[in-house]
Amino acid sequence: MPFSPQGTIGRFLHRRTLKRWREAARTAPDAELGTLRAQQRQARQLRTPLQELSHIADMRLALPRIGSTTFPRPPGTDWSWRPKAWRAGFAEPGIAGAQDRTALGNELTLFHDCPLAEIGMRQIRNTREGDFAPFGLTLEVFHFQGSYLSLVVEIPPASCKALKKRHLIQLGAVIERERPITIYARINVKNGPNTEQILLTLPDDTAETMIEFDLAYTQLNEKRAERIWVDLMFENPSMNQITIGDLNFSRYPRAEI
Repeated sequence: MPFSPQGTIGRFLHRRTLKRWREAARTAPDAELGTLRAQQRQARQLRTPLQELSHIADMRLALPRIGSTTFPRPPGTDWSWRPKAWRAGFAEPGIAGAQDRTALGNELTLFHDCPLAEIGMRQIRNTREGDFAPFGLTLEVFHFQGSYLSLVVEIPPASCKALKKRHLIQLGAVIERERPITIYARINVKNGPNTEQILLTLPDDTAETMIEFDLAYTQLNEKRAERIWVDLMFENPSMNQITIGDLNFSRYPRAEI
């Protein structure tokens, strides 16, 4: 029967175990070799689960908390979302030598035409005081001989519910570049047989950035909106490391004049 580490019995057992191993460490220089060998075996058996527990605890207890969907939203926001890659950990957080159409989860896909595929993509844990997102995503690009590199973000179907041309969709991000690089963001809204697109350039004067896609400048058929995705396109990405510390979306109506 497991005992709570916060309960009386749990604290007592912990103190007794800790006292035992402290005593074993103190007497190790003079212990009999048979005893020392047995203690070494037990210590090694303990080390793996303790390291695993410590690693998981560091991940879960560090701020911001895993699963957090907290980020600034404009007034009147009626839908908002942070992709899973920035709010929850993946079982395999890193991909080396990422090929064309490499997926990370079911919301992110990397597209490129570089024959060398010297591209790494890995999830990182955010722990800085100003971080809102629990995780970030780092792209490491070495010798790039292709003509395009893009990260496609599949937006949930809920974003299309009651979508109107008077809506603005805000993309908020925190992006750090090892070297200056131009990053474009293109929203794609499939409505019936047509796909409306808006292409914007992400500002690069600060790490924290924001752009707004104004659907009033499209020919959106409001009754047939069925799918939205966003392409993040990196211009001349060779020999660069780009860390996207947060990525989030908000939908809100344009203010009436």
